[in-house]
Amino acid sequence: MSTETLSKSKPSPKPKWLRVKLPTGKKYTELRSLVDKYKLNTICTSGSCPNMGECWGEGTATFMILGNICTRSCGFCGVKTGRPETVNWDEPEKVARSIKIMSIKHAVITSVDRDDLKDMGSILWAETVKAIRRMNPNTTLETLIPDFQGNTKHIDRIIAVAPEVVSHNMETVKRLTREVRIQAKYERSLEVLNYLKTQGVRRTKSGIMLGLGETEEEVIQTLKDLRSVNLDIVTIGQYLQPSKKHLPVKEFITPTQFEKYKTLGLKMGFRHVESGALVRSSYKAQKHLN
Repeated sequence: MSTETLSKSKPSPKPKWLRVKLPTGKKYTELRSLVDKYKLNTICTSGSCPNMGECWGEGTATFMILGNICTRSCGFCGVKTGRPETVNWDEPEKVARSIKIMSIKHAVITSVDRDDLKDMGSILWAETVKAIRRMNPNTTLETLIPDFQGNTKHIDRIIAVAPEVVSHNMETVKRLTREVRIQAKYERSLEVLNYLKTQGVRRTKSGIMLGLGETEEEVIQTLKDLRSVNLDIVTIGQYLQPSKKHLPVKEFITPTQFEKYKTLGLKMGFRHVESGALVRSSYKAQKHLN
């Protein structure tokens, strides 16, 4: 199936189970005030995450490093594509201060792809984790990393700073990878996750989106592939089209189907399976430490 074929599909109205409640609660209000006052950069706010209120209420937030322009042009992603700016080496301290100001208990760090850099951003990745550890010794960390083109030298820098969870998203099933993740490779992502586990990473994690035209059999096979590399945690959520320029939603997956995938995943041996329409990569991330 080509990108052109996908893009011709007519969008369907969103079902009732995708309705999002406005974030509320004392903790959310306090954090929202701090984010606005200090102009802190979180994916939670910039990405309008539907789970922001719930996650913030539990002391979890997600931060993106290495700028906001990606060198890749994935058909599902709302992040801008183009020539990134020069690396800001003050960013690790800035992120660490943001976490301290917000009193974050568990932080998820992610980044754009930086294929333009010789180290693909892995050095700044490591420096960010170190800065957070220095300033927030009691904060636990999940690093949601790119594939670093499969270069183990770069991946080793992440392993060396020992985040509690290391995550890398598959995003979709094998057949759709070329259309959805254009510059990524299904097998390479599996190899990255396998390398992390064989090098002693205690908790590995990945996520996939549904509703791009995949079949149930393909989703189940993807889960099997992820278990074959001893993955611990998987998230399964509904793809939502960021703009008319992005790949359209082919199907809205029902809550019953999401529950079925969760049951199957747990039977396969995953330690944690988060499966639901509004589930995103960092959903209930702090619970994945257990």
